[in-house]
Amino acid sequence: MRQFLRALNPLAALRRQVSRWMQARLPLSDTLLLTQRNVYILPTGAGWMLALTLLVLLLASINFQLNLGYLLTFLLAGSAVAGMHICHGTLRGLTLHLQPPEPQFLGQGAALTVQLANERRSPRRAVALAVHGSGHWAWTDVPAQGNAQVQIAFSPSQRGLHPVPLLTAETRYPLGTFRVWALWRPAAQVLVYPAPEPGAPPLPPGEPRSGGTGSAPSHGRTEFDGVRAYRRGDPMKLVVWKKAAQAFASGNGTLIARDAQQPHRHELWLDHAHTGLGDLETRLSRLTAWVLQADRLGLDYGLRLPGQEIAMGHGAAQRRRCLEALALC
Repeated sequence: MRQFLRALNPLAALRRQVSRWMQARLPLSDTLLLTQRNVYILPTGAGWMLALTLLVLLLASINFQLNLGYLLTFLLAGSAVAGMHICHGTLRGLTLHLQPPEPQFLGQGAALTVQLANERRSPRRAVALAVHGSGHWAWTDVPAQGNAQVQIAFSPSQRGLHPVPLLTAETRYPLGTFRVWALWRPAAQVLVYPAPEPGAPPLPPGEPRSGGTGSAPSHGRTEFDGVRAYRRGDPMKLVVWKKAAQAFASGNGTLIARDAQQPHRHELWLDHAHTGLGDLETRLSRLTAWVLQADRLGLDYGLRLPGQEIAMGHGAAQRRRCLEALALC
């Protein structure tokens, strides 16, 4: 309701245009030094009330010739001026550096890590950072001639490569009568993978390796590169303990056994056209879940997407290549 009323405000469109114009003038940089040129200050609501109170005290002191009233008025005014100077100095001279964002899965939210460097010999109190307009502030104190880190929540609404949104640094220390802030446009981008399908079906059956006979059918869903899921009655000497340990460590209690009858006969291809789904996003979600399954099992696998094919491989590098291709598909 509040947003609807704001949209009806005739000044709302003008404010949005002025805001876009100001943001477009900000340079793109992952490191920002706060100076007098990019730090702004205005009284808060409490500050305006204090100013009104001081005006009333001054008029009453003049009217009734109260010396103690003059003393109280100018003492409070001096405290407000000193607080304004301290508040502006809390941000002025601070250096902000955005660390390279890690890729995230859609729906899990991204954490932007910002490092604050203070070269001054006194600490800086109550410094807050947030995505501009979000209202979700991350507060920290920066020690004297030291560093501090804060993590800012950022939740992209879709997969793909997203620019880091406009950030705001703010403080109201020490009295809360003034708001000092700075706007920051980082140059970094965040890669967002598709969300894995919950409860995804098992991996698809393997395809006969090119150049092989491929006449015998596959016995199990994970029967690729000479391994398969452990079946009751298999000799324990066929268990691949290294891959079993990796599976248990990742929370997937699946034993992997060597296939003595069909070694290296099948290849695992995760094909966009064979997911059994019609919608693009649900297909990518299922492929993402299959990539994570194959990686947990330590299998060699490849990925086929429209106009793109990622060769067979395994390990962290293969997982990263496949997830990046799914995110940018």
